Formats: sequence, structure tokens, C-alpha cells
Amino acid sequence: MREKANGILIIRAVKFLNVLLVTLPFTYAWIFYYSRVRANEPLLIETILITVLFSIIYIIYGRIYDSFQISLVKIQELIYSQMLAELITDSIMFIVLWLVLRSLPDVVALLIVFFIQILISILWSVSANKWYFKHYSPKESIIIYDSRDGLATLIREYGEDKKFKIKKSYHVDQILSCLDQLQYSEVVFLSGVHSHERNLILKYCVTQSITTYIIPRVGDVIMSGSHRMHMLHLPILQVGRYSPTPEYLFIKRFFDIVVSFVCLVVLSPIFLLTALAVKSDGGPAFYKQGRLTKDGKKFNVLKFRSMRVDAEKDGIARLSSGETDPRITKVGKFIRMVRLDEIPQLLNILKGEMSIVGPRPERPSIAEQYEKEIPEFGLRLQAKAGLTGYAQVYGKYNTTPYDKLLMDLMYISKPSLIEDLRICFATVKILFMKDSTEGVEDGKITAKK
Repeated sequence: MREKANGILIIRAVKFLNVLLVTLPFTYAWIFYYSRVRANEPLLIETILITVLFSIIYIIYGRIYDSFQISLVKIQELIYSQMLAELITDSIMFIVLWLVLRSLPDVVALLIVFFIQILISILWSVSANKWYFKHYSPKESIIIYDSRDGLATLIREYGEDKKFKIKKSYHVDQILSCLDQLQYSEVVFLSGVHSHERNLILKYCVTQSITTYIIPRVGDVIMSGSHRMHMLHLPILQVGRYSPTPEYLFIKRFFDIVVSFVCLVVLSPIFLLTALAVKSDGGPAFYKQGRLTKDGKKFNVLKFRSMRVDAEKDGIARLSSGETDPRITKVGKFIRMVRLDEIPQLLNILKGEMSIVGPRPERPSIAEQYEKEIPEFGLRLQAKAGLTGYAQVYGKYNTTPYDKLLMDLMYISKPSLIEDLRICFATVKILFMKDSTEGVEDGKITAKK
């Protein structure tokens, strides 16, 4: 136990080193350049406050973008995540400097700071990753599954076998009568196991200090949003339909209006150029499509057309199979890659048909197909549809409908403005990640379950 605690402290020290190294170039620029714009020398307390503020902002965005997950994130993504956190932090601190100095700070100096920070991130990410896997061998792991197998394959595909050494996979029926088989493992994965069997295994794992990772079922996610209360002198969990406070809904709607309006104004030149480019093949610039929002209400989502006009001439709704989809136009490939096709949905948000954050709206025909296999799929319609959402940030275009449902319900179960803001900032990260837009298998009407 003490060895494990020491290991955690060492890892935290390595992460703290990253924050320290990234902060130093900005602090140096403040002390020896920006503060000297004024006649007087910088006060010590002023320098400390500037340094602490930078570190706090960087840590916040670093956590949003998983910039410190040495063992769980690939080196390339680790560097990319830190670059985003550094860029946003430097931008915010530029505004802070503007207010403190009461004059426009030199941008070139800050760009040099950003370049040095990138070099630091590259060196730290490579070094920290190599150090971790040199000193920490893969953890002896066991997978227990019920309704969904194949977790071992996913662990290999995502490169997580460097951290988890899968000894064996068991169907839950094979393990319940002999839980002692788990005692020599360090990690247990529970994949789609029903609550009764899962609770028996969890109690054993907690007793034996075995770390447990759970892929939940729909009921588990709904329970996660329960309200703790005391009644009849008993501990009680109250579960109900999505019912955020009026204050939250008011602020969320105000946020939607302000952000969508500002974005439309700022992006208006790009909006016009994209419309002209799409229209160059002789078809319409915009594409209206029926979608579902809160309580199953239908509305027409507005997008820039990225496919041929006759893309669904047979009347069958199909998801895109990605870059190789022959229905996508040349202009369409580009605007889908940089997400420009989604810009017109800002008009849907202004009208109140959508929100900035929420479950992505599905087409009625596709939702109907999903509900035949997953009756609970309609539960995601408790909240207003969104331009971005939990499933878009942490899943991919071809993530299965069941897993998208789980992620959407995770968002719905705990509505908060902090979570909305976190998802908005996290969306910036996936805008330039190619795997987040992978299509479904060619010829499939929908993503596989």
C-alpha cells in the first residue's frame, strides 16, 4: 500500500514538473520584458500572482484536454493537448497583461514564449512516457464480461496493452462461483455486467484492493444522476426525468443566444465563401434535414450541403462511410474535414431549436431503427439537441449507438454550466483530430451496435 502511495506521489511530481516548466517561459517574459514597459520595477507579489494565475489556468485547460495523462494518452495526442492548453492559457494571459500594463502587449514576445512551451511539451511528453513505461510494468488484468465481449481487442487497438496485461477474459457465469481467481490480479474490467453480479464482484475487488474499471449499462448511468436524500430515517436515492433548474435553463439559453450570434457575426465572411463554394456545382448551398430534439419534437437542421443532390435518391437514410463515400463532393470533403458544414446550425440555435451543448439530433428514420434494438435510445431526447455534446467529444462519428446513448445519458444525468463549458472547450480539441470523424462501414445504413 505504501509503495502504491509513493508511486502516486512520484507521478504527481512528474506532472507538476510539466506545469513548472511550461510556466517558467511566461514568468521570464513577464519579469524581463513585459513588466519593464512601465517605469517601475515589478513588485514581487505582482510576479507571484501573475505566475500563479498562469499555472492555474494551464492546469484547468490541461485537465480538460487530458494533457497530463502520461499512461493513457499517446505521445502525439499528449503534445497536441498541451499545445492547445498552452495556446488558450497564453491568450487569456495576453488579455490579463493588457489590463495590467494598460497598453497592448507585444505579440511577438508571447509567440516566442509559446514556441518554447511547445518544445518543452515535446521533450516532457516523450521523456515522461518513456520513464513511466520503464518503471511501471503492465498491470495484471482480468476482463469479466456479460452482454459485450471484445474489450481485450479494444485495449490492444488503442495501445493500452502497454499499461494493462490481460491475463484472461471470463464470462460472468464462469467467475461468480470462484472469485478467488481474481486475487492475484491488479485490475479487473467489468464490461456490461448486470448489477447483481457486478455488485458481488465489486465487493470482492474492494476488499482485496483491486482496481476496477466498469463499462456501465443504461441503468447504471441513470443511477449516477440520483439525488441523495434522507426519508423515513433511511438513506434514499431519488431518480427522475431530466429536470434542470430554471436558473440553469435561463443561463444556458442566454449563453446559446450570445455565443451563436457572436459566432455568426465573426464567421460571416467564411459563411459567405463556403456558401458560394458549395453552390459552385450547381446545387443549393444549404441542406435541410428532419431531426429530433427534446421530447421527440421534429425540426429541420440546417447544414452546408456536402453531398451530391441525389445522395439519397432511393429514399433510404444512410450515415456517411467517411472520406471514401462517393456521395461526398470535392468541396464537401474539405468542409466536413474542418467542420464548416456545421456552421448554419448556429441559426437553429438562435431560433431555439437546438442548444450549443446537448445530444446530437438524430434523423427520425435512423432513431427508429436504433430503438428497435435499443428501446432505451429515446431517453436521450429528454434534453434539447446540441451542436456538440459529450458523445461527440469523447466518442467518434462511428461510435456505436448504445455507447453514444450511455455518453449522452452521462451528460443528461448531471446538468451543469461547468460541464457545458468543459464540453465546449473540449470540442476545440477534436476539431482537428481525424479519427473523431471516421465513418461507418461502407454500405451500412447505421453504425453497428
